[in-house]
Amino acid sequence: MAEEKQVSQKVERETKSENENEEATEEEELEEKRSDTKRMKPWEQHAAVISLPRFDYKAPSALLQRSHSGFLVTCSIKREKSATKEVISILEKYIGSYNCATSECLESSNASQTTKRRKTQIDEIVRTSAEGMKSKSVSEDTDGLSKEMDAIEEKSSVLSLVKLTRSGLLLLTFAGENSPDTVDIVSNIFQCLESGSLRSPLWCHRIFPIQSTCPLDEKELRTVVSKLVLQFMNDKKNKLSHPIKFAVGYNRRGIEEMQVKFMKDSNKCSLLDRNKCFEIVASAVKEAVSDSSVDLKSPELSILVELLPLSGVPNGSLVAAVSVLHQNLVSVKPRLCIKPLVSDGQVKNGQS
Repeated sequence: MAEEKQVSQKVERETKSENENEEATEEEELEEKRSDTKRMKPWEQHAAVISLPRFDYKAPSALLQRSHSGFLVTCSIKREKSATKEVISILEKYIGSYNCATSECLESSNASQTTKRRKTQIDEIVRTSAEGMKSKSVSEDTDGLSKEMDAIEEKSSVLSLVKLTRSGLLLLTFAGENSPDTVDIVSNIFQCLESGSLRSPLWCHRIFPIQSTCPLDEKELRTVVSKLVLQFMNDKKNKLSHPIKFAVGYNRRGIEEMQVKFMKDSNKCSLLDRNKCFEIVASAVKEAVSDSSVDLKSPELSILVELLPLSGVPNGSLVAAVSVLHQNLVSVKPRLCIKPLVSDGQVKNGQS
């Protein structure tokens, strides 16, 4: 009995010592993390807490090759990361169960890493499930988890984050050719903001729905505008009077005046001139709808052209985003543009 008591006391002492060592180790790790956080820059701390998508560096060249749809977002300067997280969380609610082919969504360079990461996560969850729920077969759990992981990855890879040369702007494009209607998505966002079912964003000011992109070329721009205007006219939801009243908006974002002057002098792109661009777009509208006239005060449809300040494209290569929008989505004062997500007063006070 005495020997058993000694053994028991020895085990208790060893157990107590191990627990104390574990607690000391946990405290050391916690203190080390705190120290690392103090040494980290603000944006590094931000990235450590918030999972942000990586830039798709192949997207700019892809925009030169074919048309894309997506969203151009304006936000507070130096708050691009917060705005990225915010707008993605908003858009995810309205994109719905949009399915995109894996071959189009995932970059080949990341395919092997993604597969390995998914497999590791599945294996870890399967082990936990096997220990806690012995009644279920591992094969059924694996199939279900695999589908769940596929759905998560598929959802996150629908939109590509494109790097721009200007602060206060975000560009998200759909990776696949068969994308959802961006105008409907933005319309739903406005409706939910008005009804109060969606909280006003803190960092995002405006979300411009991009229906199509094209090189800033007269022929390309004319073709895209004609196509989108005809789609608008054929949409039975749009009740229009005659003659059709329209307006044209053009924003040369990120193109400095010196660059504009250089390109004008070299005749690289005549459409950098606002009047020339307005002329081309207006003539395309009138070719598509003969019974139409310009009305800058109360247009029934607005053709908005946004020059995209893309990073990583050859010098002289310019890409424009084009959309044809109903009057409910645009504001005409002080200039023609997409409506703000929050009031101008909130933006000025730094509340959006």
